[in-house]
Amino acid sequence: MAQPDIASTVEDRPDLTIDATHPPRPGRWIGAGLTAFALFWLGWTIAVNPNLHWDVVVDYQFYPVILEGLWVTIQLTVISMVVGVALGITAALMQLSESRVMRFAAAAYLWFFRGTPLLVQLIFWFNIALIFTELSIGVPFGGPKLATWETNAIVTGFVAALLGLSINEGAYMSEIVRAGLQSVDPGQREAAQSLGMSRVQVMRRVVLPQAMRVIIPPTGNQFISMLKTTSLVSVIAGADLLTVTQRLYLENFEVIALLIVASIWYLVMTTLASIGQHFVEKHYGRGYGTSVPLRSRITRNLTIDRRKS
Repeated sequence: MAQPDIASTVEDRPDLTIDATHPPRPGRWIGAGLTAFALFWLGWTIAVNPNLHWDVVVDYQFYPVILEGLWVTIQLTVISMVVGVALGITAALMQLSESRVMRFAAAAYLWFFRGTPLLVQLIFWFNIALIFTELSIGVPFGGPKLATWETNAIVTGFVAALLGLSINEGAYMSEIVRAGLQSVDPGQREAAQSLGMSRVQVMRRVVLPQAMRVIIPPTGNQFISMLKTTSLVSVIAGADLLTVTQRLYLENFEVIALLIVASIWYLVMTTLASIGQHFVEKHYGRGYGTSVPLRSRITRNLTIDRRKS
């Protein structure tokens, strides 16, 4: 039997139409007006403040040295996140392993790198030459060395920043990945294994596609946080955006103007990353949390009630 069209049912029966209006809310309008006035006053105060030196901000916004620092910041963020995600996946699988040794190693990794400040880790990696003056490849436990390099020549400021950021990020990504993997119903794994899939196939075809819905949002937040966390690299002279900004304002003493330049670039990068995160979440969230529009739900319920009567 054919189902009647909901829209035509509502048009034929005017008594089913709901004439609902919102009650007046003067408090909301007053609050919105005060908020708009406060925002306008704050923006106007900042725009006309002569001490901010907006002409300097405009001159240095695309200054070559600033753009070089911006590029270093982007490199640090992308490389650190890629390495951190790889370390996080490895540590998460070790946590879920049946081997006690692997679980203990993963727990020790998380305990140390999540329990110590990132700034301390960056300084430690930058001064690693104080512990190991040389880096070599050879036979362990005192055997012959095949190749040797000076540590200071290998672990530059950029490399030290990558080591500190990526290893620290891996500890946090491990918990994100582990939570995502454990969010998948164990019955999904059992059903896939009963079909003859190997453990790798189950992970790749069944578990990961479902876990990504849980993993992606916090991973996007970590990426955005990493864009700003790279500013700590300025302590070890990593040539990032904040480092070159500090070098410039130590020369011309335009501290506030150049900090505004750096802040604008950080805002641009985080905004673009947030937009990208939105579309990635939308892609992996397809099929979850969908709902029927409010009008359709109302007319459907009224139609069902009319049939029952």
